[in-house]
Amino acid sequence: MTGAKWRKSSRSGANGGSCVEVADNLPGVVLVRDTKDRDGGTLTFNPQTWKAFVGYAKSAS
Repeated sequence: MTGAKWRKSSRSGANGGSCVEVADNLPGVVLVRDTKDRDGGTLTFNPQTWKAFVGYAKSAS
């Protein structure tokens, strides 16, 4: 999506391993992609769903 500002997940390792990037600067949408395959596809979430996923992931770790 045009205007997406991507940032690497704070949980991604510095060795270039399992990394994801998130763009949450667009209204009404959160985008997620694989850092190693930026053209391989993008997952799209609404902000409420993304917030719930992040909350679950934090509680499970």
